[in-house]
Amino acid sequence: MMKRSLTILALTLSAAVPAMADQALATAKNCMACHAIDKKLVGPSYKDVAAKYAGQKDAVDKLAAKIIKGGAGVWGPVPMPANAQVNDAEAKKLATWVLTQK
Repeated sequence: MMKRSLTILALTLSAAVPAMADQALATAKNCMACHAIDKKLVGPSYKDVAAKYAGQKDAVDKLAAKIIKGGAGVWGPVPMPANAQVNDAEAKKLATWVLTQK
């Protein structure tokens, strides 16, 4: 019984750690200054972004490029500035995480 409980706990924690790690990356790279998971701040919520790009095969690459280069006009008049402190691998990790928000 104890072994089963520990196994369930380990599986639960391993599923939660990657999501928290990517939110930590978003915080470290100042993404959370303008975005929140479930509400609009300066930019759209991550849930809204995930919904907009759901089902698009190239969504990770599109979002990763926007994270690095910035963008304008997709979500209204406020442009998203380029984020020079994010490298390609981090941008893809962030984009993948954003797309998992439901």
